[in-house]
Amino acid sequence: MVASASCCGRCALHPPAWDRAIAWADYAPPLDRLVAQIKFGGDAALARWLGGLLGQRLRVAWPPRWPAAALVLPVPLAAARLRSRGYNQAWEIARGVAASLHWRADCRRLSRPRESQAQSSLPLARRAANVRGAFVAEDLPRGRPLLLVDDVMTSGSTAEQAARALLRAGSGPVLVAVLLRTPPQRAAADSA
Repeated sequence: MVASASCCGRCALHPPAWDRAIAWADYAPPLDRLVAQIKFGGDAALARWLGGLLGQRLRVAWPPRWPAAALVLPVPLAAARLRSRGYNQAWEIARGVAASLHWRADCRRLSRPRESQAQSSLPLARRAANVRGAFVAEDLPRGRPLLLVDDVMTSGSTAEQAARALLRAGSGPVLVAVLLRTPPQRAAADSA
């Protein structure tokens, strides 16, 4: 289950802050139900197992010129969402990725001090503004590549803002890894 690589027109015109994004598969049935189970069903073991599969995908796709990632970092949840959900699914996925690759994972170096609406509840046009300035990074290994992990990428706005925070804090290149990505055509159709 490997998503095909593509670059949308927007990304070609306005390159994102990250160097590369890799997805395990496209966001479509039946895989979308797995993400719902880890996100809203609290299935941390499933999240770690899927993270291991994402780690296997990364083992093949990791840029050869890069050393191993200094850290595997999950996209953090804001405090209220973390309390209501009970855990951060991106952290569990990141733990699975890190275990698969024998890399270090850390959930304290990137934080989300500002609450925002759930991205999935917003049209694509409003997602970038919703997460702008939402992330803060600290105590990073300077100049070293970092792996940012999340469950789903649709507009790329969350990954963009998190990667910007990491770069401002002195990281080296940022690679984004997600379980599922919404293909550009479907993302546009879903937001219409």
